[in-house]
Amino acid sequence: MYLTRFRVNTARSEARRLLGSPHRMHGAVNMSFPVPPTRDGTGPRVLWRVDRDTPAQTLLFIVSPTRPDLTGLVDQAGWPAADEPGWTTYGYEKFLAGLAQGDTWGFRLTANPVHNIHHQYSKPGDPTKRAAHRTPRHQIGWLLERQERAGFAIVEKPLDRRLLPEGDEHELIVRDQQPLQFRRPPAKSGRDDVRITRVTFDGRLRVTDPDLLRRTLTQGLGKAKAYGCGLLTLAPVR
Repeated sequence: MYLTRFRVNTARSEARRLLGSPHRMHGAVNMSFPVPPTRDGTGPRVLWRVDRDTPAQTLLFIVSPTRPDLTGLVDQAGWPAADEPGWTTYGYEKFLAGLAQGDTWGFRLTANPVHNIHHQYSKPGDPTKRAAHRTPRHQIGWLLERQERAGFAIVEKPLDRRLLPEGDEHELIVRDQQPLQFRRPPAKSGRDDVRITRVTFDGRLRVTDPDLLRRTLTQGLGKAKAYGCGLLTLAPVR
């Protein structure tokens, strides 16, 4: 497994086109691998995420089972004439193997929190429809429902640090909610419009099951993984 960091040159028009279309970025990331890994859910897959921490720096992170070659992405959205290659790839296996129960980490996750609802005039037994969670309260609830199966527990705040009587129990914030609608080439079904809502979670977690967490880190969490959602990354707690 590999973790790759690529700095996007947002001054270039092609870079802005990629950032504005998760479908285009998905294609650009996939072109970095001669043989794209399987997407059937049986093993690690390619996951990616765009972080915009400051106006001057936009970073693309990729987790993948094979080492990518981002030469084409540098030509599209980097600095082709620079002395540096434009991206850095780290071996991920040693880090994954070192995860231990009880460890505490800072984390970031960009995800697509959704739930299934019935149509307004649906009858019992009718199929449900997937809808996005719109409020931070429900988005946090979505993540809390999945933490045990994902191999971690979000750290709870001490009582004296909770600013609200309800909804502020965890070391967790939700930010950068982005309702996205974009087009992709028409599929056989004729549906070519994609609508997702991406949100970013920052917080602290405690490892409860290292094997499950390793699976989450390499296979993603939630829906819309092809479109920049699902990638969970860890960092040392300051």
